[in-house]
Amino acid sequence: MARDPKHDILFEPIKIGPKVLRNRFYQVPHCNGAGSDRPGFQAANRSIKAEGGWAGICTEYCSIHPESDDCHRLSARLWDEGDIRNLRAMTDHIHKHGALAGVEMWYGAAHAPCMESRCTSYGPSQFNSEFENLTYCKEADQDDINRLEQMYVDAALRARDAGFDIVYVYGAHSYLPLQFLSPYYNKRTDKYGGSLENRARFWVETLEKVRKAVGNDCAIATRFAVDTLYGDAGVEVEVDGIKFVELADPFVDLWDVNVGDIAEWGEDAGPSRFYRQGHQIPWQQHIKRVSKKPVLGVGRFTDAEKMAEVIRNGHLDIIGAARPSISDPFLPQKINEGRIDDIRVCIGCNVCISRWEIGGPPFICTQNATAGEEYRRGWHPEKFPKKGSDDSILVVGAGPAGGEAARVLMERGYTVHLVDSAEKIGGCVNAIATLPGLGEWGYHRDYRETQLNKLVKKNKDSQIALGRKPMTVDDCLNYGADKIIVATGADWRADGTSGLTHEPIPGVDAGLDWCVTPEQIFEGKKKIGKRVVLLNCDCYFMAPSLAQRLRTAGHDVTIVSGVELARYMHFTLESPNLHRWLHNNHVELIGGAWAARAEKGRVEIYDVLGDGWERQYRGPGKLPRAENKSHRWLEFDTLVLVTGRQSRVALYRGLKARASEWAGKGIKGVYVIGDAWAPKLIADATFDGHRIAREIEEKDPQHPKPYRREVAVWGAPHMPGGKFEIEYQQ
Repeated sequence: MARDPKHDILFEPIKIGPKVLRNRFYQVPHCNGAGSDRPGFQAANRSIKAEGGWAGICTEYCSIHPESDDCHRLSARLWDEGDIRNLRAMTDHIHKHGALAGVEMWYGAAHAPCMESRCTSYGPSQFNSEFENLTYCKEADQDDINRLEQMYVDAALRARDAGFDIVYVYGAHSYLPLQFLSPYYNKRTDKYGGSLENRARFWVETLEKVRKAVGNDCAIATRFAVDTLYGDAGVEVEVDGIKFVELADPFVDLWDVNVGDIAEWGEDAGPSRFYRQGHQIPWQQHIKRVSKKPVLGVGRFTDAEKMAEVIRNGHLDIIGAARPSISDPFLPQKINEGRIDDIRVCIGCNVCISRWEIGGPPFICTQNATAGEEYRRGWHPEKFPKKGSDDSILVVGAGPAGGEAARVLMERGYTVHLVDSAEKIGGCVNAIATLPGLGEWGYHRDYRETQLNKLVKKNKDSQIALGRKPMTVDDCLNYGADKIIVATGADWRADGTSGLTHEPIPGVDAGLDWCVTPEQIFEGKKKIGKRVVLLNCDCYFMAPSLAQRLRTAGHDVTIVSGVELARYMHFTLESPNLHRWLHNNHVELIGGAWAARAEKGRVEIYDVLGDGWERQYRGPGKLPRAENKSHRWLEFDTLVLVTGRQSRVALYRGLKARASEWAGKGIKGVYVIGDAWAPKLIADATFDGHRIAREIEEKDPQHPKPYRREVAVWGAPHMPGGKFEIEYQQ
């Protein structure tokens, strides 16, 4: 297919200082969990995007000195020669595909906890971080400022030696240059504080010194939060934002502009629950009016029409993307080839961000199961090894795991029959996408539905059978498939069993008319009363999302939560605005409490930690703590159970119980994936389906093959020799 002429503007080259971007697609700095310690992971993950058509590809934030150490999280580093060597693997592989490589030089000041290096950081004024725990910086004097500026220069020279084309002085997300600029952090009264010109001095001096150091070898970029969203307490785009751009423009080749701070950086990496694509344009558009240099910006741009529109309208020159480039590394190529419906559209769930926030590599993606697996498992997002046998495969369940398994198996050339009792592919996503703000999560289903329908047309022996009666053990055994994959999902517990007590709640039963599970709410077959009490022992989105839905429908909602409500949503950056919504809409929260028993119209709740702080040995059968006397009754019309999930595993267990019949039926193996294996994130269920489809010929497909690890081996040199290559399964 040919590219739509409306999108031609996206493929125009653009000059940034001494360098040229081949088109207007740019992967802005984003974390992936590789840092400089996993050069294979870093190089493979970034270079796959260069192969997919992105013209500029950057590291994550890259520490310039041990004083800017972000452990427990993982940043890249430019501390020494070893880092130069490791990061050169990335630049070399990016350059092979004709793209430019950028590095985001970072100094965090009080926002860098330095838990590994145990250094003390420096900042414009001494403050304790609103983002970290018990982390302060030292107020920098003139000698310290000179030293800090030299750190950027030294790191820029190391970046040049590592092969980077674009060198950032990173000032967004409340890091050091922005701290000097913003009156929120900068309380100085010397030449680096007070007026805008004084507050801008550190940043401008650093840019000037870095430019002088690298000359024409590198383009100079700066990432700038043009509005910190604090009003006049911080940086406002039409006040300090525009004026700073005017001051620094002579020293910058590329402006990378966004909004927000670090404590709530979900205002930049906006989750789809609250923000549509292009949500930063009202702030970003001001910079093009004053800068003579190219301007790029993010906004979770996924739609080629919107991308072309913001460039034609003069809001931006370059489309910046982090999450859309993770979801589909080949997004530019697919637009160029007119294959719009083949794009894996980012759903804005921010699960990719959650893994970095938690501190564990690799990052993951709900849409793209190959993200983070390019090097260690050799997975390419668009290429698949040809099938290794003529086995036919029955997949029972067309949800995230089953749909992905069927898709990848068909891509490999296998004959697959995908069967589900539902009328539509998608499984749990079909219901979840009806929750407030989560409509874009439906793109997960839409991508697989589109691809599966295309693949079935190519392979006439494959089938998708929807709306069928649920498969029984006999149905599966007599189906005629060589291998069976069970992907039947999971249900919310109907008896109130939770991770707090591991026991049912006395009196609770979703078979009663006053007690409901999330599935029963989605089905709409039970009447929900005016007063709703929602029992929550889940850490993610279901309880608060149901609370939003019910409150919007006019119900009075109280959430009784035995765990921190939406704890995981801190990591996906949804928590602050979610809690604002619940507060503004008068949803009552009772935290740290759980249910002892329930009866029609009322539930007895107690404080989880209300059973006494002292303990002593009292003998067998007696609690070591005092009796919990915090019990009280709470009235309701309907009790909603978001207490825990349980795998729908009867079919798999039934097949396993009759394993002696498999050989006689020609069955070589039966496997279970996704929530049917164990309830999990949609991203991990999708990964399960993708992995088993890649490894279906292995001796034990149920369990993952070992993957390639990047580790320091005792007794080996710090920088071992040998040629570095990236290989994909073909």
